[in-house]
This record gives sequence, C-alpha cells and structure tokens, in this order.
Amino acid sequence: MENNTSMGSLLSDAEAYLETKADLWKLKGVDTLSEVVSSSVVSLSMIGLVLLFVFTFNIGLALLIGSWIGKYYYGFFIVAGIYGIAGLVLYAFRNRWLKTPISNSLINKLLN
Repeated sequence: MENNTSMGSLLSDAEAYLETKADLWKLKGVDTLSEVVSSSVVSLSMIGLVLLFVFTFNIGLALLIGSWIGKYYYGFFIVAGIYGIAGLVLYAFRNRWLKTPISNSLINKLLN
C-alpha cells in the first residue's frame, strides 16, 4: 500500500512539474516575442523619422545646388548621383554592414 501511495504521489508531482515547465516555456516564449516585436517597432519608427528628415534635407540640398548652378533640375541629378554611388557601395558591402549585424541582433534577442 505504501508503495502505491508513494508511486501515486511521485506521478502527481511529476505531472505538476511538467505542467509548470510547460507554463514556464510559454512565458519565456511570450517574453522573447514581446521583446523582439517592441524593439522592431521602435526601430521601424526611428527609421521612419530618419527617412523623413533625409527626404526633406535632400530636397533642400538639391534646390540649393540647383540654384548655385543655375538650373534646379541639375541639383536633383547631382543628389541622385550621390545616392546612386552610395547605393552601389552599400550593395557591395551589404553582407558585412547589414545582413550579419541584423541577423546577430535578432538571434541574440531570440536566445536571451
């Protein structure tokens, strides 16, 4: 009889342990997901603000260069050329400057 009671107690303790462990995994998953989503939202909003600033700045710069040269559309061509060159450089180093750091950051957030 004592053996059945201790075995039943052991099984109920194991069941409670597994339920608690499953709940802990769920909570850790929710915590990780909320961390990734919140940091992504903050990053995207900051990127949006920076893009708005850069867009406005570029229009002003293009108009300024165009007024110096005498034709406004030349300023836009010069600014577009600068961005074309910057785009080519960014494309050449995309793995080192973008892919690897973003991947590492996402992995660190998911594993912590």
